[in-house]
Parts: sequence; C-alpha cells; structure tokens
Amino acid sequence: MRSPYQIIRQPLITEKSTIQREENGTYCFKVHPGANKVEIAWAVEKLFGGKGKLKVAQVRTSLVRGKMKRMGRFLGKRPNWKKAWVKLTPDSAEIQFFEAS
Repeated sequence: MRSPYQIIRQPLITEKSTIQREENGTYCFKVHPGANKVEIAWAVEKLFGGKGKLKVAQVRTSLVRGKMKRMGRFLGKRPNWKKAWVKLTPDSAEIQFFEAS
C-alpha cells in the first residue's frame, strides 16, 4: 500500500475548484494515477484529518489525458495524470491548507 504522501500529489487551486470548495465543500487534488477511490479517501483523512475531525463523503476521479506539444521541430507529449474531487461530510472540519491564502 502506498503512503498518503504518494497518493495525494498536490492540491489543485483553480477558479473552478475554488468555487466548488466554497459552495459544496468539494476539494480538488492531483493524485497518483494508480490510486483508487478508497485509497484517496483514506489518504485525505490521514493527511488533513487530525484527530478524526475530517470525514470524506464522496470521491470522484477523472483521468486527464496529456496534450501533444511541439518542442521545436519535434513532437512531444505531456504525461497523463489523475484528478480527484473529494467531498467532505457537512459536519466535518474544513481543510486548513486551502484556507491559509
């Protein structure tokens, strides 16, 4: 089993994810491409949960395909990556990482 630090690569802070976080309590992360929904929920609760104050209600994932890009006269491809939308239960605490800015 992977560690939580290997599963959750980085948070995605975009305009769309900020609106989702404020309205629905849904957080967006870039995750390991081989991670499943159970592992992602476990990793979020371990990394940001503290003393059991954080509970994950739903996890949605999508595979983002890498784009073909030109590098001079050669063609290259950006890597594929996985995005996870994590929705918390209404009674759980918010993730402080996103509130710091």
